[in-house]
Amino acid sequence: MSIETILIWMAIGLVAGWLASMVVGGGYGVIGDIVLGIVGAFLGGLMFRTLHLGTPFRGVASTIFVAFVGAVVLLLLMRLIRRTSTRGR
Repeated sequence: MSIETILIWMAIGLVAGWLASMVVGGGYGVIGDIVLGIVGAFLGGLMFRTLHLGTPFRGVASTIFVAFVGAVVLLLLMRLIRRTSTRGR
């Protein structure tokens, strides 16, 4: 894996994580948004592949869209887990 590939992953992760943070609320800073976007990309890719869904875009826009959807789902799951863990106290 080249350094260029890693930088592209980071850029897409940052954009997707930042967009998801803006939509859902919250935010984890630059590093947190990059991680959120990259994990969201894997989650989104798994969801789209499993559900046999296509994307309305092509190229980088499609990648960012899938990562964004995955990051939104991940943020919502994190909130749900955090909410249920605070109720138990």
